[in-house]
Amino acid sequence: MTQARSIRSGVWRVAAALAVAALAGLTGLPGAAADATPADRLPLARITLPPGFKAEVFAAGVPDARSLREGDAGTVFVSSRSAGKVHAIVEKDGRRQVKTIAAGLEMPNGIAFHKGALYVATMTMILRFDAIEQRLDDPPKPVTVYDQLPDKRAHGWRYLAIGPDRKLYVGIGAPCNICLPPPGFAQIRRMNLDGSGIDVVAEGVRNTVGFDFDPKDGSLWFTDNGRDWMGDELPNDELDHLTQPGRQHFGYPYCHQGMLPDPEFGRGRNCADFAQPALLLGPHAAALGMRFYEGGMFPPKYRGAIFIARHGPWNRSQKFAADVVVAFPDGRGGIAKMEPFLGGLVENNAFLGRPVDVLVRRDGSLLVSDDLNGAVYRISAAP
Repeated sequence: MTQARSIRSGVWRVAAALAVAALAGLTGLPGAAADATPADRLPLARITLPPGFKAEVFAAGVPDARSLREGDAGTVFVSSRSAGKVHAIVEKDGRRQVKTIAAGLEMPNGIAFHKGALYVATMTMILRFDAIEQRLDDPPKPVTVYDQLPDKRAHGWRYLAIGPDRKLYVGIGAPCNICLPPPGFAQIRRMNLDGSGIDVVAEGVRNTVGFDFDPKDGSLWFTDNGRDWMGDELPNDELDHLTQPGRQHFGYPYCHQGMLPDPEFGRGRNCADFAQPALLLGPHAAALGMRFYEGGMFPPKYRGAIFIARHGPWNRSQKFAADVVVAFPDGRGGIAKMEPFLGGLVENNAFLGRPVDVLVRRDGSLLVSDDLNGAVYRISAAP
């Protein structure tokens, strides 16, 4: 090896190591904010919405606000991944309060609520806080539901949901940017609510940090983040539709965005053999949380549509996304079109906010978490 070639190889290894460190949380989790922006400095005036919609601050002071869930009594739960906490937002005497109900957890990202209990996914465990809405000021000790999740930090922040089959679904990201994942990675698993009966419902999933279930047939839809270091424009993130649980492979690491072979692992592979995306969501858009809209507040065109939070790229030279888009199913298992919904959070190639998750409340409004500012916004529609 020549000296010049050796230097280039060394530079590449350093760059790769820094990238892995960023993903693994060694130099700080991507998008994580150590502090929350004061309410009067939030970028509310910059947010753009379609005519007839309004944005307001639902809650400030929630550092690294990530996943959102609503309890039976209307409590809004918010995970704080980098802070290691879970918060509860409650209304009392006409004012909202933010309470910390769990702390000292390892990357608590995914949360789910079922029959009074809050489920929390850390890197290696799924915990359950029973009767939590009755004990917000004196939270119970968590019950360990499952403690065998992989311990790799890269893509180790889990997303969690409970399906119409009353099972827990959890994403297990690939432990790398691009590699042949070891067994047990790059997949979505499900299990009974007590942690038993584990099976794999989807494989070839690089890193999903958002999924929801179709209200019409109960099928699983999920976002998936594409690999890095193939340039600014490739590959796209995906919105995927699982129609045959346990029988579909979504391409990683062999193929990206449906028909793009990986330069290292795609040789000899036919991308048509893998499950194809329902929708491409933009290159390095970091598509995260998503929800079907079943509320009654928004205009009828949004009924059954999918709202998707795009966090925005961490390493693309031109920033974009940092928004919420809406995808309209075509009624045949695919997507007819995608439209912008919430925008305005990119200025001068910098982020003013970074949406992470969306939640449709019982009143039909839409909540959007912003981990850059440590805030939650409420989007409502005029009558």
